[in-house]
Amino acid sequence: MTTQTQTAKSIIINGIDVSEFEKTVEAVKDQPELGKFRFRARNRWDWGGYNRTTIKGFYGAGEEHGTEDRTFVLEADEPPVLLGADRTANPVEYLLHALAACLTSSIVYKAAAGGITIESLESKLEGDLDARAFLELSDDVRKGYQRIRATFKVKSDASAEALKACAEFSPVLDVVTHGTPVSLTIEKA
Repeated sequence: MTTQTQTAKSIIINGIDVSEFEKTVEAVKDQPELGKFRFRARNRWDWGGYNRTTIKGFYGAGEEHGTEDRTFVLEADEPPVLLGADRTANPVEYLLHALAACLTSSIVYKAAAGGITIESLESKLEGDLDARAFLELSDDVRKGYQRIRATFKVKSDASAEALKACAEFSPVLDVVTHGTPVSLTIEKA
């Protein structure tokens, strides 16, 4: 299986149209406001640990996208040991998924932009969490993950260092490692 092809109009590496990627980079370079995006999520609690988030539409590249035809529903629950019904992944497992998916996409896109072909890519993530803070049993541990380990197995001619440099462009990696201010408002219904 080849992951690099070329047509008269475009160069495809790792399934990414590098010509279009370069056009996007130039457009944002010329008009920085095109690089600003706003993603949205709406959540509704059902019962116990079970709730659903709807993702519909987003703002980016100077306009709204997918408000009519783009809807995704993500469900969250807790395992029985955390008093849930275990109908789906829990929120901290979704965080691992978001990190894995974003790191993967970042490696693939940035590698393609750099002319690096990837034949295969797999990852394994583990996160250590101590529930004592959530249960108000300790002020000595944080509520979230204390540590996350991400291991990637990549088949490519590129060096591990070059691939790691690609991964470091991940927006979710940035959020997890540097934190992002969150404005939390509670309104009475």
